[in-house]
Amino acid sequence: MNFKTKLIHFFKLIFPSSLTELWVFLFFLSLYGILGSYIAINYTIIFDNRIPWDAYFSFDNRSIVMTGGSFERHPLSYYFFNWIREFAFLISNGKMDVTFRLVLAWFSITTISLAILQVFKYLKNIIRIPLMINLIIILFFGLFSTSILLSFTPENFTYTFFLLCLYNHYAAIKLKKEEKISGLALVFAGVSVGGLTITNIFKVFIPVLFEKDLFTKWKKFGNAALRVAITCICFILLYLNRIDFKYKNIFNKTNEQYEKFSNVKSTPTWDMILSYFFGGNILFSNFIIRDKHNMKGFHFKGLIMDVYSSWVPYVFIALLLSLIFWSYFRNFKNKLVQVVMISFVVDIIIHCIMRFGLHTSYIYGGHFVFVYPILLGWLFYSYRSSPKALSFLTLTLGILLVYLGVNNYLRMTEFFWFLDSYYQ
Repeated sequence: MNFKTKLIHFFKLIFPSSLTELWVFLFFLSLYGILGSYIAINYTIIFDNRIPWDAYFSFDNRSIVMTGGSFERHPLSYYFFNWIREFAFLISNGKMDVTFRLVLAWFSITTISLAILQVFKYLKNIIRIPLMINLIIILFFGLFSTSILLSFTPENFTYTFFLLCLYNHYAAIKLKKEEKISGLALVFAGVSVGGLTITNIFKVFIPVLFEKDLFTKWKKFGNAALRVAITCICFILLYLNRIDFKYKNIFNKTNEQYEKFSNVKSTPTWDMILSYFFGGNILFSNFIIRDKHNMKGFHFKGLIMDVYSSWVPYVFIALLLSLIFWSYFRNFKNKLVQVVMISFVVDIIIHCIMRFGLHTSYIYGGHFVFVYPILLGWLFYSYRSSPKALSFLTLTLGILLVYLGVNNYLRMTEFFWFLDSYYQ
């Protein structure tokens, strides 16, 4: 396969390659585009040069856009956001005005729309579920709180979300064809995904474990080990170059961050796990307004999520998780299901067991929420020969979709009240 053919396949993988895919992409591009453009034009919350962090839901918009974020968690995002920031300045003539905010917003709008498209393609081309069920699942996914918030937020999570969706789709294609994941793709995924959020680099290697005959043929195992080693070496060298090879800073900063984000005792752990980790990424909770300041004398209002105050959202999350784990055990022998579930377990360990950032884990949804629609797709696929089961699953998902849509719409009206009050 020559370079031109590979390039064509690459663009077909990322962008719509059929009329149905184009309509799905344009639908979400329009939906998120209207939302993001309205916020960027009428409010300052997407980027305010005086507010480095925590204006809403603990996102660090200005800090990320201007510096890429902390190097110990986001080692290479400095370079990535340099490009985005300079392009935004080019369009806005160097001003941090409404045009600057619009450019930042449209980067996010396009990225999240492409991420949604990747999951749609996965359901369509890998699982091959009926189009109507696919559209219900993808609409459900598109209304997740994470999908909505990241669609206008210039953050690491926005781009990690897309890259993980893209890589999982690519890896699924390779595993389904019983082909190995190319070394170049592995290096690109490791550097980009791990460079934006370091803990996600482990997820890049998970599909390699499921390559055909990996543990029965030494030659294939050695080849896989070499690809992983090259990826790690490239990542480590780029990381060390970013910090001028002062590697001790990594350990010092990592310990500081762990202490800062893991010792919160104001809310029971079980409630943070349900309301923030499993729930907040999908179903908005009620909000709390807090007084914040930028450490330089400027005071502003910040918005965060509270735990759920009604029993209904807990039932919603419990029902959805039941479907997800039902799908996992139903498709236990499917290596593609194992790949996405192991990826999910990585985040469960980091946030729920190690408790890193558990009190704000609703912002980490870009790392794993794509697991939900994919596993729902596999659940429907496993009952493809059972009309009664399919009817039951469709009805259940339909009820969840309606509740999700109504709840998140009402919460977004509260978010706009917050914007009207403090960010006009």
